Amino acid sequence: MDGRTLRFRLAGINNQNFIMSDEQTGSWWQQVTGCAFLGSMTGRCLEEAAWDEVTFAVWKQEHPETLVLLPDESVKKRYSSAEWEKKVAGYPTVTPVDPNDGLEPRDLVVGVALPAASKAYPWTTIVAQNPILDWTGGVPLLLLLHPDGRSLRCFDRRVEGKEIELFLEQESDPPVLVDSATGTRWDFTGLATSGPLSGRRLARVTCLKDFWFDWKTYHPATTIFDAGMPQASD
Repeated sequence: MDGRTLRFRLAGINNQNFIMSDEQTGSWWQQVTGCAFLGSMTGRCLEEAAWDEVTFAVWKQEHPETLVLLPDESVKKRYSSAEWEKKVAGYPTVTPVDPNDGLEPRDLVVGVALPAASKAYPWTTIVAQNPILDWTGGVPLLLLLHPDGRSLRCFDRRVEGKEIELFLEQESDPPVLVDSATGTRWDFTGLATSGPLSGRRLARVTCLKDFWFDWKTYHPATTIFDAGMPQASD
């Protein structure tokens, strides 16, 4: 931030969302937004780094020379137990429940936040309809779930400014997509591996797997993807 490296530590939890404090200024920052809301840095936001939420099997296949961060044996006793997530899931949430949104507070969604709009895609819908082709904030999107049922990536479906339609090749593992216009085949990284568009790569779109109560708290204007309704460009 401003050419200075900040060091962060846990400051607390806000509605089960991590709050971090930087040692340099004492400002408090929200995990889900990366923005400071208390202290001299209030209103400033950290630059978002690209991340990937996939199983280790998928990651290892794509990055065979990868290294693994091992537990620090000197402080291992201080680590959270394997039951931590189950325990936290039993805590109440404080976000008001909207009876009209059709989702329960702890329903899992995949959220996409773009400059013009944000949208939540229910996880059950993604599983049932995989892949999902949609438009959010004027951007043609592709949400692709790996056959492992856990790894998911989101892409911009434009190639050189032209929107393409992609269909999943049945029983392909890892998944293979075929675009309807040229027959080009695309892999799970978004790379065209064969066909007229070979070598092109779909741009990744940041998407966050999150609980509904958390996503809507920090994206109050979000809409919810409805598989039963035509998804027009917005």
